[in-house]
Amino acid sequence: MSRGSLARQFFLAQLVFILVLSASLSVILYADAEQGVNDATAERMVAVSTSIALEPAVLEAVQGPDPSATLQPYAVEVMDRLGVDFITIMGTDRTRFTHRNPEEIGKPYLGSVAEALAGRTHTETYAGTLGPSIRSIVPVLDDDGSVRAMVAAGITVDRAAIARNAQLPLIAVIALGALALGALVSFLLSRRLRDATLGMGPAELSRTFVFYDSVLHSVREGLLLIDASGRLVLYNDQAARLLGLDGTPEPVQASRLDVAPSLRELLASGRRARDEVHLTENRVLVVNQEPAVPPSPARRGGHAQPALGTVTTLRDHTEIEALTGQVETMRTLTDALRSQTHEHANRLHTIVSLVELGRSADALDFATRDLQQSQRLTDEVVEAIDEPFIAALLVGKAAQANERGIELTSDIAHDAQAGSLNPVDLVTVIGNLLDNAFDEAAASEEPRVLLAVRRVTDDDGAPELEIVVEDSGNGLPDSEKARIFDVGYSTKEADGSNSGGRGFGLALVRQAVQRFAGSIEVTDTDDGGARFAVRLPLPRDPGAGPEVSGRAALHPGSDDGGRA
Repeated sequence: MSRGSLARQFFLAQLVFILVLSASLSVILYADAEQGVNDATAERMVAVSTSIALEPAVLEAVQGPDPSATLQPYAVEVMDRLGVDFITIMGTDRTRFTHRNPEEIGKPYLGSVAEALAGRTHTETYAGTLGPSIRSIVPVLDDDGSVRAMVAAGITVDRAAIARNAQLPLIAVIALGALALGALVSFLLSRRLRDATLGMGPAELSRTFVFYDSVLHSVREGLLLIDASGRLVLYNDQAARLLGLDGTPEPVQASRLDVAPSLRELLASGRRARDEVHLTENRVLVVNQEPAVPPSPARRGGHAQPALGTVTTLRDHTEIEALTGQVETMRTLTDALRSQTHEHANRLHTIVSLVELGRSADALDFATRDLQQSQRLTDEVVEAIDEPFIAALLVGKAAQANERGIELTSDIAHDAQAGSLNPVDLVTVIGNLLDNAFDEAAASEEPRVLLAVRRVTDDDGAPELEIVVEDSGNGLPDSEKARIFDVGYSTKEADGSNSGGRGFGLALVRQAVQRFAGSIEVTDTDDGGARFAVRLPLPRDPGAGPEVSGRAALHPGSDDGGRA
């Protein structure tokens, strides 16, 4: 137990308290024993004096001419037999007829006699010729009830103290037992307190609390503390913001938190987690979770202590994922530009060669056809999509499909304006669905992907934007359709270069669709591929005209490849 620790201070305070309590208990027991001995002695003296006063011989003797001659031998015999220090039989004028010391016979009695003269029994502690004594005075009454004499019987205080002191060993045993038991309990409590406070003193505990509270509210990561019974007992402001917690101070079971199911399962399980990605309704969270284990005291041989609960940290990667999506779009466009640079270099070489050969008309015709073919898809996409980010994504994806040998067919309605929707989330939805379709279609004999974007209405007549992506791959089993949107789940075999990015694209699609309050459905196409249909609510537009579609087919290797 370290010097100055809270446990040590508690133990010393408890020890002082028990010492004071034991001393007080000893004094109380001693006083009680003394009072008990005095009361018992007084009652015995009342019995002795009353017995003598009721003796007819005593009444007869006090009325005789020489009471002392008869009563003194009788009193001495009774004193010796009963162990009484003195028995004094006296007249109503206090004159002693008997006494332990014969020389005191005939002298006046020292003590109170008023009660006895009034016919009542009286007890008192009084200092007489033998010293302080506990005595009882009883009147001797005749047949008429008149007081004829008085009888006093007593024991000295010193003799009464012998009986009182006989109880001192018992009092000492009780006091020492209470002291030992109290000290043992205090020691055990102080050890428990030492373990609970890690041997720190009040000042250290105060500083630790202030520092930890400051850290709790200043860190940019969300922090959750869950106890061993699975209750969320503490969280900081960032965690409340990321998870939408209401800030209630009462502990709540982690299994009842209104968060994403996967995150709720992790918090309730208490298992370790390292950089796990979990999607909430509108956030991408990277979660780490470790058990909270107190340090083991050195004197206990380093035995592991049981976990007090778990500490969970949450990092918000929503913006990073959004930037990643934008970077991926720019990478697609860059790859498309690189591909087009190579293609246009070949075509420029062809045009230059035709001019050098003197075939200027053929060169002009070749350049005109190439310009028309390259511009057609770009014009159709830009005309149909009013959002430049989406248009750029589709142009880039068209070049990517052409480069991978995939026939990408786009069916984009001219009234499918998506300007009212968040372009970043639209890029996430369309881009990830097309990437997934490209990967699935690439393994088929005739790789084909269809993208359809059109304006439709739901059962209540409300306008919706429908995005349909179909591929010519092997489709999805029914058992995988329910899991395909889970974080980390993928039907593709991980390779050495991209294994870390598997299983997130469709999960991000579902998250974006949920932010739109839309729906997504996975079915099979007629030729066995997969079909993803997304519906996103649009603002009502009473003046919307009839749907007009524009279709462009991209065939790799053909003259009308539609390269952008």
